[in-house]
Amino acid sequence: MHKSGFVNIVGNPNVGKSTLMNVLVGEKISIITSKAQTTRHRILGIVNTDEYQIVYSDTPGVLRPNYKLQESMLKFSESALSDADVLLYVTDVVEKTSKNEGFIRKVQNVSAPVLLLINKIDQTNQEGLEALVEEWRTLLPKAEIYPISALNKFNVDVVKKRIMQLIPESPPYFEKDALTDRPARFFVTEIVREKILLYYQKEIPYSVEVIVEEFKEEQDIINIRVLIIVERDTQKGIVIGNKGLALKKVGAMARKDIERFFDKKVFLTMYVKVEKDWRSRDNLLRQYGYRLD
Repeated sequence: MHKSGFVNIVGNPNVGKSTLMNVLVGEKISIITSKAQTTRHRILGIVNTDEYQIVYSDTPGVLRPNYKLQESMLKFSESALSDADVLLYVTDVVEKTSKNEGFIRKVQNVSAPVLLLINKIDQTNQEGLEALVEEWRTLLPKAEIYPISALNKFNVDVVKKRIMQLIPESPPYFEKDALTDRPARFFVTEIVREKILLYYQKEIPYSVEVIVEEFKEEQDIINIRVLIIVERDTQKGIVIGNKGLALKKVGAMARKDIERFFDKKVFLTMYVKVEKDWRSRDNLLRQYGYRLD
């Protein structure tokens, strides 16, 4: 029988969920930076063989919302608890087990098998790791605990094998050549947003939304027009930079990665527009694809 299942990845910000997702899928599906709140949507990455289909789901880091965008991000994370065939709860050796106790209580009530992955184990010693394992065993007694390093791919193959054992018998949910449920435009927005997260400091990356207004694929080139949304005029000036140099730099960085992703030449044009307080406006959040229900 063919096996298929949804394997959902949840946890607090900056514990390495997106790095793990990309290692499990074998492709760069989720953007990765050292900044918290990098992932804003729930993103699927699909792994296929003749015998199975595993649908991995990366989710935003769990946090206490300060505005409506973060409320939407939390809903994406909470929805992953209810529809998982296997739940991967990712923590690391740095964060306290008491962080986000409310969300951990929800994980305790999940009916699906829970694999608790303690990431970044290269940053602690054996004694510290053993103490952490005992703490988590008390908090989530039904979970199977796996120390890993997603960055160094340590113990990830063991987790993969366990996932394959746990997913149920089922026909595939997606076409067998599918890598993700997201359209090409989505990955353009994520690549541009990743470069913004890397290039700008402080509040700018969190005040930005990226919209693909045009995506025209021709035989030899893809023409892409991107709109960068900010909340204030001062932010617009920072994003553009002196004589447009900052925007040009980000555009050049993004274009290289987009060309690598699509394996094709890209002509990329970027503009900046102010939409005041867009992170708290229902109509704009819906328009940008965030979940408010």
